[in-house]
Amino acid sequence: MVREQLKEKNIIITGASGGIGAEIAKLCAASGANLALLARSEDKLVRLQTELQESYQVRVEVFQLDVADSEKIKEVFTTINSRFDHIDILVNNAGYGVFREAHLATIEEIKGMFDVNVVGLMACTSMVLPKMRERRYGHIINIASQAGKIATPKSSVYSASKHAVLGFTNALRMELSDLNVKVTAVNPGPIATNFFNIADEKGTYVKNVQRFMLKPEFVAKKVVDCMLTNTREINLPRWMNMGSIVYVLFPRLFERIGKKAFNQK
Repeated sequence: MVREQLKEKNIIITGASGGIGAEIAKLCAASGANLALLARSEDKLVRLQTELQESYQVRVEVFQLDVADSEKIKEVFTTINSRFDHIDILVNNAGYGVFREAHLATIEEIKGMFDVNVVGLMACTSMVLPKMRERRYGHIINIASQAGKIATPKSSVYSASKHAVLGFTNALRMELSDLNVKVTAVNPGPIATNFFNIADEKGTYVKNVQRFMLKPEFVAKKVVDCMLTNTREINLPRWMNMGSIVYVLFPRLFERIGKKAFNQK
């Protein structure tokens, strides 16, 4: 499916070497967008670059980047800004989690999740905002999580990082509302990607929720369909988002009833 609104648009995607990041890149390239793809794994990025350029004859540039490295973010985005006349869309997709009870989480794990999921996302955003504000045009898409709406046992740190992403996203949306710069939060439930190789070391959580897991292609399509539209949030799956609404209305009841299910991680 060709999305005409994306033709010749310039799009940055972090965490683009696999999972939904790579799927988003494929859909954008199929619609004629130019891409700057960022991830830690340079060899995977190069393979994706070759695939997209051969299939769609679009401009694809790749950059090795760990978004936990703020100085490297400045360097990479300065290079991108010098090579692309402007950036139309930024997809902040890089992120990871570790499922562990709070007393067992190490300081290194806590800092690591916040450095990537929160500080890195904010830093990448800060590198495109001035030009978007000047042009009064653009779209910031932040991949958050249903965990940012419903905190659960064994994901205390991860949930906290995604709560922070949602807080930042909601405030940013209001800051930019008069400048025609759109801001969207994407809150998926569990997705069948390599995310759980780190997050779920024992495989318990994946085993318990496997039948509910989203396909990365499905999530990517929802993200790309919303590009350059006034979409406040994308919540997937819809039934899971209903849980977050019940949680807001009846938090004590929700926690009491859901405790057993949540502890299946």
